[in-house]
Amino acid sequence: MEPIEDPVLRQRLSFSRTTDEDGTEVLHIDTWIDPGGGVTPHIHPAMEERFEVLAGTCSFLSGRNWVTAGPGETVVVPPGTRHAYRNKSDGEVHMVCHARPPSTLQEFLEDTVRLSRSGGLSRQAIPTSPHALLEGVVMAHEYRDMVTLLFPPFPPPAIQRLIIPPLARFGARRGIRAGHIGERA
Repeated sequence: MEPIEDPVLRQRLSFSRTTDEDGTEVLHIDTWIDPGGGVTPHIHPAMEERFEVLAGTCSFLSGRNWVTAGPGETVVVPPGTRHAYRNKSDGEVHMVCHARPPSTLQEFLEDTVRLSRSGGLSRQAIPTSPHALLEGVVMAHEYRDMVTLLFPPFPPPAIQRLIIPPLARFGARRGIRAGHIGERA
């Protein structure tokens, strides 16, 4: 698959899937991160991610601690752990994320790329307009079982559970749908 490019998070992603010996599906995300690129803090309630660094040096947040990993090293993020990653170096990072079980991670990442490419996110991954904010809310609601977003403008998770559902319904009435993020209604 040809990689998709996220100009805001400054990374390119390519997806493939396999099945472990025990029958568990695994999503493999080949990721190339430009200097300054990466993702903001979030939690996957039921998904483990294993980040295998192939080239370059990447910084990973796991819980409250940042660790640096280089070629041949793997960082494991258990389900329910707050995490993020950043390329703080001057060179490109190439890594593969192995996500078990993958749930809707690929669809979420594809929606995020479309939102970025449409101009809906600033360099700090903050929505650039009320419409883009509604798109983010619809995404947060659609993928809520797979990911909890932990960066501004999203409030703490307990507050998200109260305010995101009605805002997502409002966004849906305006024609915003997961899988079509970044498209104007």
